[in-house]
Order: sequence, then C-alpha cells, then structure tokens
Amino acid sequence: MTPPTPSAAAPLEATDESIDKSPSPSTPKGNESRSPGRLAWNRFKRDRTGVISAYVVIFFFLIAICAPLIAKLYGKDPYTTYASERPELLNAFAYPAGPNGGMSSEFWFGVEPQLGRDVFTFLLYAIRTSLGIAVAATLITVLLGVVIGTTAGYLGGKTDYFVGRVIDILLSFPSTLFFIAFMPVVFGLFVAPDENIPTSLRAAALIIVLSAFGWASIARLLRGQVLGLREREFVEAAKVTGASPRRIVFKELLPNLWTPIIIQATLMLPAYVTAEAGLAFLGVGMIDPTPDWGVMIARGAQFYTEDLTFMLFPGMSMVIFVLAFNLLGDSVRDALDPKSKR
Repeated sequence: MTPPTPSAAAPLEATDESIDKSPSPSTPKGNESRSPGRLAWNRFKRDRTGVISAYVVIFFFLIAICAPLIAKLYGKDPYTTYASERPELLNAFAYPAGPNGGMSSEFWFGVEPQLGRDVFTFLLYAIRTSLGIAVAATLITVLLGVVIGTTAGYLGGKTDYFVGRVIDILLSFPSTLFFIAFMPVVFGLFVAPDENIPTSLRAAALIIVLSAFGWASIARLLRGQVLGLREREFVEAAKVTGASPRRIVFKELLPNLWTPIIIQATLMLPAYVTAEAGLAFLGVGMIDPTPDWGVMIARGAQFYTEDLTFMLFPGMSMVIFVLAFNLLGDSVRDALDPKSKR
C-alpha cells in the first residue's frame, strides 16, 4: 500500500484540532447559566403575574421609605388638624365640605372628618408604620424559626422532642384571641396603668408578640427538612472529615433550606400586615393619632355611611398590597420549586 501523503493527512489533523478546541459544556459559563439560582430567576421572569406583583410591592416599599420626603414636597403632615386653622374645610356636621371627602388640588385624598387631617400624608405614614412592623416581625420570626428548627432537627433526641412539644403548644393557641388578651399584659410590664403607652413601646410589643407566636410554623417545617437531610451522604461525609456541628449546619444544611425559608417569608409578611392592622382596628395595637392602616380603617368605619373616601383609600391600598405580595409569594414558590406548580 502507498503511504498517505502529507497533503492528505493535513485535513484530518485540522479536523481533530477543531474538535479539541470546541467549547465544552462544563465551562464555567455553561455551569453558571445552568445554576439553580439562574434557572429560578428565568422562570420568575417568564411569570407575568409575579413580575407585576413585584413592581407593586416595590412601589409600596418605596412609598414607605420615602414617606417623609413625599410629605415634605407635598407640603402637609399627618398630625396637623387643618380644620382648626381653616373651619371652611368642614361643614356644620364636621364632615368634609368639598365633594368626595374634600378632595382637591390642595388635599389630594381629601380631609378626615371631625379633625380635618390630611388623608394623603396620613396614608403615607400609615403604610410606613404597618410595613415597618410587619417586616421587623417577619425577620425576627424567620431567624427564630431557622435557628430553632435546624437545631432541633440536627440534634434530635430529647432536644427535638422538647422543641416539638413547644411547637405543638404554640400552634394550638388561637392566636388572635391570645394577642388581644396578651397585649395589655405586655404593656403593663413596662408602663403603669395610669400612664400613656409610648408609640415605640406599642410597636416593639407588637413585633415581640407576633414573632414569639409566629416562629413555630417555620420551625416545624425546617425541622422536618433537616431530619431528612442529616442522614444524607454529604452530611455523613462532613462528619467523617471532623467538621463541627456548627459548620455542618451552616455549610451543609442551610444551603439546602433557602427555598422553604424564602417561600415561608414571602407568605408570612402579608399575614403579619393584616394581623397588625387587625390588632390596631381592635384597639390593642397602634392607636390614634399614630398613622397606621388599622387605625385608618377603624376611624373610617365610623364615618363610611357619610364619607366613604376616608375608609376607601386605606382599605384599597392594603388589599392591593396583600394581594400583590401573596401573588409574589406564589410566583417565588413556583420559580424555586417547579414541582409545586399546579
């Protein structure tokens, strides 16, 4: 046989070289595009309902953060009783003299019956108060739930049994009735019965009570997750290498628990918003003259037959926020856990 000439072998070598230099699917760029976080983000972006809900939620948080700036630019504040300076704002029955609750270019959302406060700035600060309390309670609740749930699940034994019984007791309480009965007790620990309760103490007591009785559900969920994860091969391998329990919890277990933690947090915050507003409506949370969603709805309920606008704006804004956040929570759950999507 005649050996192949160099010119005949050249195309083959070029072909081999081109194959060797082709990009491999295991390059860092390929791995990054296929990471769980990137895949979840791509799924979320395709969910139009979730994206719109996220914009609505961001809008409310921006209002809460920028409320003092907006009020300064607007030229009003939520505490001044403008009717005392300008009696013509209210009629003889102490209701807004103008149409639609006194709405005008000067008072965008009208004025409050009887006192004549500006509804627009009162609503801005009400959103700020309610969201601030709900966010603080959610963060503390998630922190307590993560620490207690993962600790009980990982240690097991008597610790798990004791924590499990505490969780069962807390979940058996009728939370709303207990809040109503327990809030005066918390106030009485710090303030004498004949003294006024500071607004800061009311806010702190709400956060403490909501957190103290809210961590049980997320702790139970994470405890069950950890009980299944601690028997997995990667945890056993970490134990063999001499890793401390703290390192195993933070480096091995927590990275596998971010999905349920985020989902529970997104579902918990709107529940705390409604709970805080409900307590204010019942008079055991924030009270007038502190701006708050529940305070506005409670005040509006006294005048809704004659002036619907004072109750309409806080009621609609709270419904829109809670609905948007619930829809956002559903979208986040579907993006992080596609198997849960129906």
